[in-house]
Amino acid sequence: MIPRLGLTSSPPFPRPTRPDPPLQPMPISLPPGLTHASILDKPVSSSSYASVLESCKCPDSGKQVHAHSVKNGFTGHEFVETKLLQMYGRCLFLEDAYVMFDKMPKRNLYAWNAIIGVHLDLGLFEEAFLLFLELQLEEMGLEFFVFPVVLKISIGLGALELGRQLHGIVVKSQFVDNIYVSNALIDMYGKCGSLDAAKKVLATMAEKDCVSWNSIVTACAANGMVYEALEFLDRMSSDKLRPNLVSWSAVLAGFSQNGYDEETIEMLFRMQTAGFKPNTRTLASVLPACARLQRLSLGKEIHGYITRQGFMSNPYLLNGLVDMYRKCADMRSAFAIFSKFSLKNTVSCNTMIVGYCENGDISKAKELFDHMELMGIEKDITSWNSIISGYVDNSLFDEALCLFQELLNKGIEPDSFTLGSVLTACADMTSLRRGKEIHSQAILRGLQSDTFVGGALIEMYSRCQELLASQRAFDYVSERDTATWNALISGYSRGNQIEKIPTLLQMMREDGFEPNVYTWNGLIAGHVENNHLDLAMELFLEMQTSNLRPDLYTVGIILPACSKLATIKQGKQVHAHSIRCVYDSEVHIGAAIVDMYAKCGSLKHAFLAYNRISNPNLVCHNAMLTAYAMHGHGEEGIALFRRMLEDGFRPDNVTFLSVLSSCVHVGSVETAFEFFDLMAYFNVKPTLKHYTCIVDLLSRACKLKEAYEFARKLPMEPDSVLWGALLGGCVLHGNVDLGELAAKRLIELEPDKTGNYVLLANLYAYAGRWQDVARMRQLMKDRGMQKSPGCSWIEDRDKIHVFLASDKSHNRSKEIYATLANLNMHMKTSFYN
Repeated sequence: MIPRLGLTSSPPFPRPTRPDPPLQPMPISLPPGLTHASILDKPVSSSSYASVLESCKCPDSGKQVHAHSVKNGFTGHEFVETKLLQMYGRCLFLEDAYVMFDKMPKRNLYAWNAIIGVHLDLGLFEEAFLLFLELQLEEMGLEFFVFPVVLKISIGLGALELGRQLHGIVVKSQFVDNIYVSNALIDMYGKCGSLDAAKKVLATMAEKDCVSWNSIVTACAANGMVYEALEFLDRMSSDKLRPNLVSWSAVLAGFSQNGYDEETIEMLFRMQTAGFKPNTRTLASVLPACARLQRLSLGKEIHGYITRQGFMSNPYLLNGLVDMYRKCADMRSAFAIFSKFSLKNTVSCNTMIVGYCENGDISKAKELFDHMELMGIEKDITSWNSIISGYVDNSLFDEALCLFQELLNKGIEPDSFTLGSVLTACADMTSLRRGKEIHSQAILRGLQSDTFVGGALIEMYSRCQELLASQRAFDYVSERDTATWNALISGYSRGNQIEKIPTLLQMMREDGFEPNVYTWNGLIAGHVENNHLDLAMELFLEMQTSNLRPDLYTVGIILPACSKLATIKQGKQVHAHSIRCVYDSEVHIGAAIVDMYAKCGSLKHAFLAYNRISNPNLVCHNAMLTAYAMHGHGEEGIALFRRMLEDGFRPDNVTFLSVLSSCVHVGSVETAFEFFDLMAYFNVKPTLKHYTCIVDLLSRACKLKEAYEFARKLPMEPDSVLWGALLGGCVLHGNVDLGELAAKRLIELEPDKTGNYVLLANLYAYAGRWQDVARMRQLMKDRGMQKSPGCSWIEDRDKIHVFLASDKSHNRSKEIYATLANLNMHMKTSFYN
């Protein structure tokens, strides 16, 4: 607690020791042709010592000058000793400054200012404040130059009330009209968060200089009022003062720090147009904006400028360049800067680890993480959190949990971010046992009430279908936020307890939180996962009528519902929304739209959506390949696959499954085996589905024996789909003997499936073995089997109408069957005519 200012005596306090190691002072040069020795070789005076001490470059030289002054009888000389004190203060040698200050027989105001200043430079704000209280007990008046120093105490402590009291002393001391003091007041109020007070000080100033305007510009920017800062920049010109580099840098930094990235880049260009070259501070503000916007080309231009200007030794710029390259997924350039220029420390290593993890190169992240100790760099908790979350983000959950165990074995204390990451791993693995173990760690460390950990616990228990435990975890969270409520509501939605959702939403509002986009996303996702597809579509439409606009994730969640419903009209509405929001060119949304149109029966629209994707990745190409295979356009699918290989894409198992399906439609056995052999080249292990494609292709091509031998030699047990493909080929080509073998295996696997018996009966009928046909029909009758009725549906006026064979449940069934009878009559008439 900081005491109020007053003339009460302050208690003695221990002198703080000098931090180790001290910061190095800025070198101050002597006039040309002069050296310390040349000045001190002449008859010395107090002004000679002042000249030498003011130009002193290091404390060792200063101590030599100090010794020289003692030898020449200047001990106790007020002016010289004040200069010595200031020298020690500039060099941040606190202990020596204290010795000098304590031995001074008469301390003047400059000495007090110097000793307070060195405390401020070392971040010892409370000690500096107590020194100022002690100064007030001295019988000397305060001068204007004291206040710009002591006002920094308020800034360092973030103590606005203290700043106001100091302002009162300024007024009482009649220094309020001093431009230096007024500028310091603007700076203090701005950095303490009182922008209105800063503007009042500026308004009362009779005379303003560049520093005055720069201070108010900086104050506005620091408090998030970036456009107001820009207005003050323009008003500065009307005051017959030209904005300087400090002015521009302050506005630019404000835009960058408040997330106005496009505006930050625009301000950079405006500043250059005004004739100012960016300095290190400016560039350090621009680089994060480039990183967030992923403007790699501009980032490279800035990198070139930094190199040409000789700024590559600046650690802030180097870290900014590494961060920019990692966020733009150019880890090669990031590593080049890290290895050649960056200071190897914990921060720079952590940045690289995060970069590798974000870009999917987890092996290099782990290599650097393991190498930190060999480089003599200590791994802090951020290092462990970075690599653990990297493993989790790359779905390497077991490895993440092993690292967490290693962290515990080393005696390192996990924090809320560590526990949140490993709980996410447990959630994605739906590992309740491990999740409970992490929960016990959270309880042991008193972190289960932490908002971040609590949210992760809610998510983990929800994913594991333990909604009661999820509710208990929610109840333990001390400071709930919107994200905590969203986790709980999403859990109930995914747990198919949608009847409780309205109550939870009401409770959320009563707790002071309004549902946001993420709340809706959780609700819609839960309905889709539980196949409440119509309700999911209703929620999507309801969300559009509210004040919230569906985001990228909403569109990604609802598109699979359109695919499952095969409702092209609603799918087109979602597509239209994604076009308006420029989501359709994004790879994940674009791929989902292609898939939706394909499943809704419109290959034409799927192809058009595919062509709108700006930079299609493998997922997008796979979606289009699947669409071609689904619609029997085998030649187009094969052509697309060959283009993918030419463009350097590395196919995965989905790619090969789709292109093999295309080969089945084309009937190209040779091409299929060419692609099948490519799987080994790309290290893609064939699954049973890939083998089934080959069996289906050989069966359709009347190579039934090859298909059977291929099936017998598989490294895994064939399933009913594979034997069904072989049986279908036997029926098609009338191979009864092989068909019976396939049917026998098929019936062993699916003894209750009517279609298997029907296929075999059809095979017997093709061969004219009517007794076997009768036997199969009798067998089906004895077992009470009936052929599953055919099903079809049609979309009309926002409704889906489902029909089964011989079904009369539709409310307009009489009209439907009357129309069918009429059509049958016309068909018969046309046939006989």
